[in-house]
Amino acid sequence: MLRGYPRNCSRSIRAIEQRLAALEGPSVRLRFVPELTAGRGRLYSGRAFGHPVHAGSFIRKREIVLDRELERQPKELARILVHELFHFAWVRLGNQRRRSFEALLREEWERGARGELGWSAEWRKRAILKRAIDAAGAGNPEDSGSLAGSAAWREYLCESFCDTGAWIYSGVRRHPEYTLAARHRDRRAEWFRGAFQARRILI
Repeated sequence: MLRGYPRNCSRSIRAIEQRLAALEGPSVRLRFVPELTAGRGRLYSGRAFGHPVHAGSFIRKREIVLDRELERQPKELARILVHELFHFAWVRLGNQRRRSFEALLREEWERGARGELGWSAEWRKRAILKRAIDAAGAGNPEDSGSLAGSAAWREYLCESFCDTGAWIYSGVRRHPEYTLAARHRDRRAEWFRGAFQARRILI
């Protein structure tokens, strides 16, 4: 499934592939570069521009670019790489299951759930929450329904799906970024089991 990675992390990659037996689709090329940053919708390597990132995906090219530092961090490599692979899964998920996952997150929102299963989703969630609080303070309260059409909400859904996939499939059971309460984690795990009953996750 994965190709193009350096030999020094082949053991880590093989272990990831074994845990990802449920994923199915054409191969994805991995490319490791130094000092990876992102800015204005693009990735850069070794340039003092943008903000540091661990990875980025190019769905149409079927390529994932990762920061070279991850070669020496097997657990973090697993968590980040699985997250990126689930970006491919999100694209092929289908509208029905995307709406089902959105309904799950809307329910979390209505219950006041805090935290997430990765920083990528959490900072977006915080930004949406701040927007809702600011709107309420201005006398224009927003709920998840009114936010659903926004680009920020759609990005949050995708990142939350990918972070949840990484939590389930990466093999990394504990991490400082796993801040979502156990009851909500359990419901997400149940959703993944129901959504992928045949164990096939198309990417």
